[in-house]
Amino acid sequence: MDFRKIQEAQERFGGPFAMTTILQKRVRELVQGSRPMVETNMIRPIDIALEELLANRLSLEHDVDSSSPQAPEDIFSVEL
Repeated sequence: MDFRKIQEAQERFGGPFAMTTILQKRVRELVQGSRPMVETNMIRPIDIALEELLANRLSLEHDVDSSSPQAPEDIFSVEL
């Protein structure tokens, strides 16, 4: 794995945490049988995912799960 590529990806996506989130999700997909989205001679899923990231084939999307319960807005209000 080329550490210059990792630094470039971190800078492009706002830091190591965002980049790691993107790569983790994509590596899971590759391990489960997804096809690579770029032509590469890389074998390891993490290397393939990094190549895809640097080729602008991956992005971070925020999921909003409407089925999860939300706390009431007045949870901290106290009546005396």
